[in-house]
Amino acid sequence: MTPAHFNAPLKSATAFAPATVANIATGFDILGFAIHNLGDRISMTRLERPEVKIESISGLASSTAITLDPAQNTAGVPLLKMIQELGLNFGFSMRIEKGIPLGSGLGGSAASAVGAVVAAHALLPQELKNKLTKERLIHFALEGEAIASGSKHADNIAPCLYGGLTLSHPGDDPDVTVLPYPKTLAVIVVHPEMRLDTKKARGVLKPDLFLKTHIQQSSHLAALVAGCCTSQFHLIKKGLVDLIIEPQRAHLIPGFYEVKRAALESGVLGCSISGAGPSVFAFAESMQIAEHAKNAMIQAFKAHGKMEAQGWVSEVNSDGARVVEAE
Repeated sequence: MTPAHFNAPLKSATAFAPATVANIATGFDILGFAIHNLGDRISMTRLERPEVKIESISGLASSTAITLDPAQNTAGVPLLKMIQELGLNFGFSMRIEKGIPLGSGLGGSAASAVGAVVAAHALLPQELKNKLTKERLIHFALEGEAIASGSKHADNIAPCLYGGLTLSHPGDDPDVTVLPYPKTLAVIVVHPEMRLDTKKARGVLKPDLFLKTHIQQSSHLAALVAGCCTSQFHLIKKGLVDLIIEPQRAHLIPGFYEVKRAALESGVLGCSISGAGPSVFAFAESMQIAEHAKNAMIQAFKAHGKMEAQGWVSEVNSDGARVVEAE
């Protein structure tokens, strides 16, 4: 095998992009973390022409729920931007397998965007691939997030791409910091069987707040970040009290306060809305507490209007999106 042949670009690649929890109660639009067990798979092949085709969408999305038009699709738009800005003379054809429920508050749009960018990156020539850092890839993935939610916030994109717990500064090219967190931290995510679009959830938010509330919320955010960075669970517990976003969105999730009460009574550190909802997340100090809380939260949803729900217990996913198949 000659060196030229050995370095030839890949013809196809499949990326897995994990589900994420954004905001983490007090970190609206800036904090997020990735979880295990749930995510999207994007399978990509090269096209001879500089264009983007979406061959199929399967999994938890029906064939009519998400558009196949790449100019309107959260996975397609980032690739069109890559072709344009990088001056590529080839394109991409992809198949999207949705593992994240639509409108769940678990970063489904971000996962599709990040998964597409990571899979496409694997198919680039080596010299170009080496130049594209994660900071550059996040720039393309944010184009997809803007289609889904109307703004380029990276609270889902960043943890999906980088893995772990991330702090992202707002903007078209956000600075991302991967924060330390307790390795024993257990995460509970419970998703009721309903859909809540991000644009609707953002639409209920008021543009102004009282100075006193801002000060209190800032102290909670500082406690959460400090607690995660120093593995002090009592600070994490103080930091998971949202005075601004949760009170405005709780009414969009039937039974939210009952579910939160069930989680807290199970011994979790705190519980709040995952992203825009309707999923609910909680942090716990152990997997044993997390499993007990998950079951209690599911039962609380069922007790309120007989709403079915499914849940997951996970560590924080430190890997982020990755290529799982290539040839």
